Amino acid sequence: MKSFRHLTMHEARCLQAAGDLSIRTLHKEMALAAHSDNATLGAFTHFIEEGPSPGGTHPLRNFSAAIKANIAGKGWPTHCGSRLLQNYRSPFDSTVVARLRAAGSRFMGITTMDEFGMGSSCEHTTFSQVVNPWDHGRTAGGSSGGSAAAVASGLAWFGLGSDTGGSVRLPAHFCGVVGLKPTWGRISRNGLVAFASSLDTIGILGRDVQDVHEVFQTLAGRDDLDATTLVEPVDRSPLKTSENLQGLRLGVPEELKSMDLDPDVRHDFQESIKRLEYLGAVSVPLTLGNILDAVPAYTVLNCAEAASNLHRFDGSLYGSRVDAESYLGSLEKTRTEGFGAEVKRRLLLGAHVLSGGYQQRYYLRACATRETIIGDFRKLFTRMDVLALPTAPTTAFALGSRLENPLGMHLTDVLTVPASLAGLPALTVPTAVNDFGLPLSLQLVGPACSERLLVESALVFEKQVCFRDVKEAPWHRQP
Repeated sequence: MKSFRHLTMHEARCLQAAGDLSIRTLHKEMALAAHSDNATLGAFTHFIEEGPSPGGTHPLRNFSAAIKANIAGKGWPTHCGSRLLQNYRSPFDSTVVARLRAAGSRFMGITTMDEFGMGSSCEHTTFSQVVNPWDHGRTAGGSSGGSAAAVASGLAWFGLGSDTGGSVRLPAHFCGVVGLKPTWGRISRNGLVAFASSLDTIGILGRDVQDVHEVFQTLAGRDDLDATTLVEPVDRSPLKTSENLQGLRLGVPEELKSMDLDPDVRHDFQESIKRLEYLGAVSVPLTLGNILDAVPAYTVLNCAEAASNLHRFDGSLYGSRVDAESYLGSLEKTRTEGFGAEVKRRLLLGAHVLSGGYQQRYYLRACATRETIIGDFRKLFTRMDVLALPTAPTTAFALGSRLENPLGMHLTDVLTVPASLAGLPALTVPTAVNDFGLPLSLQLVGPACSERLLVESALVFEKQVCFRDVKEAPWHRQP
């Protein structure tokens, strides 16, 4: 039997309406557990001691969130997992935090992340590394691993993260929770510390699809403080309830047959497709072609944009400063001491591909590849409604196993990067566990602004797989 703090939000609301549970009281239990368990888990770097905000009868009222350390909240540490910003506190609320406050949400704490979002394992951080709630010897994924681990462990009802190339979906896959990367521009980035601006999106981690949808409905929409938010209105109507996926055209890439996937990942994906077909979906075999070139193009673009965005961190306005006789000397010492190895690696690569002799050879070619990928997706979506993919080639890997292999770490995102480059929404839904008791998942990718299609499809699939009944899950273990 799941403990109360492992319920979904809609389950908790039903119990509260019946008089069997107080969500405000349960927050205290959850906070005590978070303070107790965090020494082992490493999900939080700071806890937030705030009372509930006014929120009337909003569905998120009194439910506490885990907030990634690159999302600003007034007075909170916004350290981005970096030594350079470890003492920086935001003077304002990000738009997403302001909208959660208006809904009456509470905040559990600031979560551990890879420094500035650069990593896939939450090991590139000034703070303690996050461990996987299913197996403490394995990674929780990155860079939003702290938020995913907190949600999976019953230490927050939902979590916010940022997804640049898979940083919400990968931790969701490793930790057995649902992860949504919305369409680029669907949720305001005001108050999100920029890594790669044309790729960054604020994403949502939750216990099930309905919880994630409720948070998305609260956060999505036009924001005057972010000129890149989309003007298309968000559909606020109730979700359609269906028992099947009759007629849904499901794109299944032929390239997956020859891709280097772990056997359990391959088998689970095949079983997921069979389940979807049983529910009425029609599989459409297709070839991704240029879309598989996403990782090299993504690497060039995210490093180039990071080199530009992180240029502001010279010690003069934000974060710590190491004094020297000259500005350049101070800049060198501040960044040398403040940035970690992975950040330095990407900044050097970004500066290189933007330099005069190499811009056309690398950066402009990457931009052209991105446009080709966007065009290829547009053509494919005339033949399919939703693209089905595994979230990652493997399950959660051992802590420390890829720290000396940056290329291997980058290739962890090979199946999440295409949707990021094209700015498309993608949803990761847990499916089963392998023989080692580690979560597996299915990733669904849709055309721009198709979050509702993804959610409604995933709701039907989720009901079929019954993942939250898995006995090995952290929420079924005795405290």
